[in-house]
Parts: sequence; C-alpha cells; structure tokens
Amino acid sequence: MFDVLVFVYENYWHGDASSELAHLAPKLNAVGFDADEIQEALAWLNALNMAASSLPPATQLPVAVSSPHSMRIYTASEQDHLGTPCLGFISFLETAGALSPLLREFVVELAMAAPGYPVPLADLKIIVLMVFWRLGEQPDALVLDELSEVDPDRVAH
Repeated sequence: MFDVLVFVYENYWHGDASSELAHLAPKLNAVGFDADEIQEALAWLNALNMAASSLPPATQLPVAVSSPHSMRIYTASEQDHLGTPCLGFISFLETAGALSPLLREFVVELAMAAPGYPVPLADLKIIVLMVFWRLGEQPDALVLDELSEVDPDRVAH
C-alpha cells in the first residue's frame, strides 16, 4: 500500500488526484501495481479525504490549539501501535513547528488505521507527507528532508 501512496505523492503531489480516486485506479494498474495494493491504497486515500473534509481550510488551520504547557498523553494502544520511533518523530515534528496539535491528531488517527504493528517509521513519514499533500501544504525544506526516505549512500547537502 505504501509503495502506491509514494507513487501517488510523487506524481500527483499538487493534489490533482485527491478528488479523482476513481480515475486513479486504472493509472496505477497500468504502472504495474497489484490490484489488492491499489484497492488498499485507494481506501486509505478515501479515508484521508473524508477526514480532511472535516478540517477547516488550510489557510484557517490554527497554529496552536492548546496551551504551550499542555502535553499529549498517548493511550497504551497508541503507544503499542505507533511504537517509540514514530512517537518520537511526531514529537519532533510538533516541536519543530511542522505539526500543530490539530494536525498531530490527524496524523495519529491515520497512523492508527495503518497496517503494521508497530507502524514502521518510514510508513509514518509517508502518512505525514500524504497529510501535507491532501491539505495542500508544502512542508518546510528541512522538514521535507526529514520526511524523505533515508538512503545510506545519500550525501547531505
């Protein structure tokens, strides 16, 4: 599923595909993705669209909804499903100002619906990218770099 989501993000990152999921399946099939993977990814994208429709427009998203002294306590099931690396990364994004508390909750909700136990950090990064993509947000260059898959042979610049 996540390979399909990465393909959608790389080829439709301006949001072109978010409202035309029915037309996306034949394109993904033509590229060579498995039908089951396509259906799972499209179902996840549909859930993303439905959840995003309940949010205010990106221009009206609050930067902070809670007190700077507040703390998010994760339930035992969230801790188990997301795992320490994912929870640490969500905290990093929030501290860096890339995720407001509202977007954090959005990401957590979608990650809880993702397969994997615990969710691999690479998959969480794709979820965060898809959230930014769906909301029409362009993450900061440094945050985008953190969200990009780490290649051991990659040279930092």
